Amino acid sequence: MPMLTATLASFSGVSFLSQLSTPDSSIPSSISFPIKVHQLSFSNYAHKLSVKMPWYHASKVFVSGNTHIENPESGTIQDPSASQDASRHARYKSEYWKAAKAYQDSGSIYDGLVEGFNSGGLLVQFHSFVGFLPFPQMSPSHSYKEPLKTIQDIAKGLVGSRISVKVIQVDEDRRTLIFSERAAAWSKFSEQVKVGDVFDARVGVVEDYGAFVHLCFPDGLHHLTGLVHISEISWDLVQDVRDILKEGDQIKVKVINVDRQKRRIKLSIKQLEEDPLLETLDKVIPEDGSADPDSLNTTNSSGIKPLPGLDTILEELVEEDGIDDARISRQGFEKRVVSQDLQLWLSNAPPTNRRFTLLARAGRQVQEIHLITSLDQEGIKRALQRVLERVP
Repeated sequence: MPMLTATLASFSGVSFLSQLSTPDSSIPSSISFPIKVHQLSFSNYAHKLSVKMPWYHASKVFVSGNTHIENPESGTIQDPSASQDASRHARYKSEYWKAAKAYQDSGSIYDGLVEGFNSGGLLVQFHSFVGFLPFPQMSPSHSYKEPLKTIQDIAKGLVGSRISVKVIQVDEDRRTLIFSERAAAWSKFSEQVKVGDVFDARVGVVEDYGAFVHLCFPDGLHHLTGLVHISEISWDLVQDVRDILKEGDQIKVKVINVDRQKRRIKLSIKQLEEDPLLETLDKVIPEDGSADPDSLNTTNSSGIKPLPGLDTILEELVEEDGIDDARISRQGFEKRVVSQDLQLWLSNAPPTNRRFTLLARAGRQVQEIHLITSLDQEGIKRALQRVLERVP
C-alpha cells in the first residue's frame, strides 16, 4: 500500500544541546539534537511527499566546543553527549505520542498549524509531529466560502493558517496521527441544533437513499451536515432523489432527530408542511360524515373492500388481548399519492368510551378503522406492533 512520507532535513557538523522554553517541561515545545534523517509515515493515504523542514525547532541553541566531527558529509557526530541527546529525543517523542493519545481520549480540540497538503488532505503540525487531515474530514464551510475553488486550491490557501481539529486516530507503532475538523465543528456547534429547528441549508452529496445537507449557522458558515432521507423529502412518492434535489440547491430543512453520541442529524423537508393526511381527516373524511360522494363512502361500511393486506391485519388485531373488534367504518381518497405501500396511523386522541381510531392508507385511498378496546394508546401501539411482526 502506498505510504505518505515526510522527509525531514538533516543536521551535521556540530553537536546541539537543547534549552527548553515551554512552561510544561514534560512536553517541550521545541528541542534540537543531532539527526541525519527522520521520517513520519501515514498509511492508507497515497502520494509521497518530501518537505524540507527540521523535526524540532529550538528556541535556544548552544554549540559544544568539544565536538569532534568524524564524517562531515554524513553528519555523524562523535560526541559523548550524542547518546544522551538521542535518549532525550526518544523520551520527548514518546511524550508527544502520549499527548496525542490524551487529546483523542479526552476529545479536546487542538488548534493546529497547516504545514502543507497533498492530493489526499492537509498536513497539520502537532507539537513536533505532522499529522494528517483527510479532505473528507474538513469542515464544509471552506468549500462554501469559496465555491468556485477546487479542494486543492482551498488547501493551498489554508497553508500557514490555524484550524481547530480533533485527534481521531493515534498509532505510535505505525506512526499514524489523523485529525478531523468535522469532529471539532460538532463539539462547537451541535448544541445549537435542537429538534424542531429550521435551518437554511445547501445540498451536498446526493445518494439513492437521500441527500446530505450542510446547515448554515448565524455566522453565515456551513459547519454541520445532516441527512435528509428519501422518505423525508416530500409527502408525495419520491422514486429518485435526484429528481427533486441536486448538489448546490439552497433549501430549508427541519431538524427531526439529533444523535449526539453518533454525531448524526436527521433532517426533513416534507415536515415543513402539514401532512396532507391531516387535510384528509377534515375534508375527505369530515367529522359530520358529509362529503363529495365521489370521494367518500359511508353508507355501507360492510361493502368497503379493505386495502391490500389490511384484512389480515384486522383479523390478527382482534386476537390480541384487550381488543374486541376492529372494522372499517368509512373511506376516502386523497388528492395526491403519498405512498403505494400500506401505512397505518394511530390517532393522537386517547380512546374514548372504549373506542379508538386507526387510519390506513395506500396510494390515494384512506380507510378509517374503529377499534373496540380496553387498552390505552400505548397498549394499542404495542398490540399493533406484535401483529405487524406476525403478518408477512
